[in-house]
Amino acid sequence: MTDTPARLLSLLSLLQTPREWPGGELADRLGVSPRTVRRDVERLRDLGYPVEATRGPVGGYRLVAGTAMPPLLLDDEEAVAIAVGLRTAAGHAVDGIEEASVRALAKLVQVLPSRLRHRVSALDTATVPMLPGDGPRIDPEDLAVLASAVAAGEKVRFGYRARDDAETRRLVEPQRLVSAGRRWYLVAHDTDRDDWRLFRVDRISAPQRTGLRCAPRELPGGDAAAFVAARLAGPARSYRAVATLHLSHAEAVRRLHPGAGELEPLDGQRCRLRTRADPLEWLAVRLITLGCEFEVHEPPELVEHLRVLAGRAARAAGSAD
Repeated sequence: MTDTPARLLSLLSLLQTPREWPGGELADRLGVSPRTVRRDVERLRDLGYPVEATRGPVGGYRLVAGTAMPPLLLDDEEAVAIAVGLRTAAGHAVDGIEEASVRALAKLVQVLPSRLRHRVSALDTATVPMLPGDGPRIDPEDLAVLASAVAAGEKVRFGYRARDDAETRRLVEPQRLVSAGRRWYLVAHDTDRDDWRLFRVDRISAPQRTGLRCAPRELPGGDAAAFVAARLAGPARSYRAVATLHLSHAEAVRRLHPGAGELEPLDGQRCRLRTRADPLEWLAVRLITLGCEFEVHEPPELVEHLRVLAGRAARAAGSAD
């Protein structure tokens, strides 16, 4: 890259990501020598960009966090992505975010080149959001507290209003936040009840981070979205299953979610899967979508459920013929 202004803009765009960049990696990205990178960093500093350098074998360059910065630089794809995201947020369930999103979008559109304004406008014209009617409103500050507690692995305390309007105080280990339409859910391990729970965020009041760290836990099924979907579908009995998969151990590890269960190699072509507690429907789907032959050893309820599914699939295939 021989165009110095364009190279400086590309360098600044890379440095604005929240990480430290080794000089050699920046040189490879920009197609220049490490010496040129050092000169360009000095030019950015002369222009007022606070670029910090660290020495040593793992040293590199980064922009100082929390410093007043010149306007953010975006490439074409980043600008369109942000504009589309702001339009989506304008219809979201987080209280107050609609107006803020509209203001931010108006500012962004004003500085977009005409070619990008056309792309954003075309996307807006061609798409229609399908959202339910008025739903519960969520305090963005509450959502931010919960999100920061999830990221930090920190216990959080809050008041919770149940379906029958009973008020309780909860101390939980937050695992994930899941957005489902116009509702948000917190998946967490309830400390007092020693069990996993699903909390609607709009029913949570005054969440507070406690400063107490919590060790990572393995979510049942290993997937927060699937956990929420299963709970919302209604109460269902959970089962533990044992099955032989006609896959090598390495291939089974590649195809299965890390939290799906324990794998034991049997020979070069087969392995034994012992799953966590899950509803029959999830167990059946997980096994069928592996794309291999398998035998279920337990529970018998899963064998019967697979037999019902096989009959249903056979009848559907016959009717198609």
